[in-house]
Amino acid sequence: MNRTMLLCACILWASFCEPPQSGSVTGSLQRYHPVTIDFAGPASSEMAATNPFRNYRLMLTVTHSESGKTYVVPGFFAADGDAAETGATDGNVWRVHFIPEETGRWEYRASFREGTDVALSTDPDAGFPVFFDGARGAISITETDKSGRDFRAKGMLRYVGERYLRFDNGDYFVKAGADSPENLLAYVDFDGTEAMTAPGVQRAGEAPTTTLHRYTPHLEDWNPGDPAWHGTKGRALIGALNYLASTGANAISFLTLNIEGDGRDVWPFVRADIFDRYDVSKLAQWNIIFTHADSLGLFLHFKTQETENDQLLDGGALGPLRKLYYRELVARFAHHNALNWNLGEENDLWEELQDPIQWQVRDGIEYLHTIDTYDHPVVIHSYPDQKHPVYTPLLGIEPGLDGASLQSHPENVRRETLEWIHASANAHKPWVVANDEQGPHTIGVTPDGPNSNRELIRQRVLWGNLMAGGGGVEYYFGYQNPHNDLNLEDWRSRSTFWSDAGIALAFFEQEIPFQLMDPADTLLAGGSEAFVLAHREEDLFSVYLPSGGSTLITVSGSWNIRWLNPATGTHHEGGITASSARGLTVGPAPFRGDAAAVLTRQVP
Repeated sequence: MNRTMLLCACILWASFCEPPQSGSVTGSLQRYHPVTIDFAGPASSEMAATNPFRNYRLMLTVTHSESGKTYVVPGFFAADGDAAETGATDGNVWRVHFIPEETGRWEYRASFREGTDVALSTDPDAGFPVFFDGARGAISITETDKSGRDFRAKGMLRYVGERYLRFDNGDYFVKAGADSPENLLAYVDFDGTEAMTAPGVQRAGEAPTTTLHRYTPHLEDWNPGDPAWHGTKGRALIGALNYLASTGANAISFLTLNIEGDGRDVWPFVRADIFDRYDVSKLAQWNIIFTHADSLGLFLHFKTQETENDQLLDGGALGPLRKLYYRELVARFAHHNALNWNLGEENDLWEELQDPIQWQVRDGIEYLHTIDTYDHPVVIHSYPDQKHPVYTPLLGIEPGLDGASLQSHPENVRRETLEWIHASANAHKPWVVANDEQGPHTIGVTPDGPNSNRELIRQRVLWGNLMAGGGGVEYYFGYQNPHNDLNLEDWRSRSTFWSDAGIALAFFEQEIPFQLMDPADTLLAGGSEAFVLAHREEDLFSVYLPSGGSTLITVSGSWNIRWLNPATGTHHEGGITASSARGLTVGPAPFRGDAAAVLTRQVP
């Protein structure tokens, strides 16, 4: 070999052996804030011959230098890295979102592999290493500067083996927010978003279809400095989130896939008939909305499918299309602080496929727990009269369901919340039990006005769930109402309901240690109907009187009492009341209607 050939060979060898460059890091680099790490990889596109969603796999292993805490975070194809603004469908940017839960130095190493369906595999050695595989780097994280409702002040919201979710900072969480419109993401400003059904067409059991959402009444709620894209796009939906958070509500719910279902106007794919190619710019714009929700303290309820399309991907099984769907959702959105994955609205695969629910659902639960490094809670929803065939086979399994998303008639909310709290506790894995839809489905939660069912919803749904030890509620708007489940444009249509929700949440978060209290209706000894929560050390009680009046509870001693009017949020000091031989009489409150009270034992 001559010197020229030898020199060329050495240069070529050096180019192959040179360590891959570290990624490009962006973000505030603060605790609980998302860190984005981009890598320059193979040029590809949404419709490339080598499918970038299935046949490449980016995984990032991130380790804290002192504690050794390690995350393995899935990444995704990000086109040109700015697709929310550019609408790009091609590029060479491969991205990971990561949430650091500790301050200090974090070190990362990228795994980037190619192979047929490598993205669907959980085997770290699947496929073969290519491009920037092995890229390393480090980031230094400082303490968060956020406070108040902003979830970046609290950390990740986790299932901790109790009936309430808990943030990393120790705060427990109960929710009250919007279950409607379920097609929240059918928004005209999102790229590639269209309705498959002509306006005015109505299927049995749903509202008439409309044009895509514009949320125009909420443009006034957008504030300078809030996010948007393409200049002014996104402002109305951002404003809608601002309004909801301003009322004290703290949750939103939405379908990420409603092909063949209600609305037929939400999907993450490039087209409604291609299920393994994802719309990069649309999903980047979704992420802008979800990031703003984090800053406002709005929990994200991801409903991944509904009853009409639960067999759309792989016939209902955990096949390649469903694995890819879950992976894309996790890779692009699991870095958000407070969310749950719902495996199906009105799930009835157990009946449709004539197989045990374990086969259709347990595989999905296990797969989500495996690929979601933050292990966000997994729940499932059912028809109101099919809870037992859906939930009973899932009690007590590990890794398993973390909660139940109940659909109930208002009068049944408390009883059914208690039923599944007790059933899951007896199975040695307590569930977070929420009421996320109220029947009848034609009515749900009505708009404000002379025919409003505000009192029923406040007394039986909101306080019914919370006073049973439930995880909270989301309001469903029916399909025969103005501003209904599919065509809602203005959340102010239920302003009194949001007011009630904010008052109830403030009561639970600020006035009682609800995580240390248990339903204690066995203490009731007569009088008006009442719901009771008792502190485990028996030095504090909360009593709710849905219809007012007074009730008798079998406790002794003298008690300080403080009243809350759940309709107005006003407080009234009740002084000291002493028990008799029969027990302690609570009430009547110094105002009409339903009433909540906090009783603290008088110390001698």
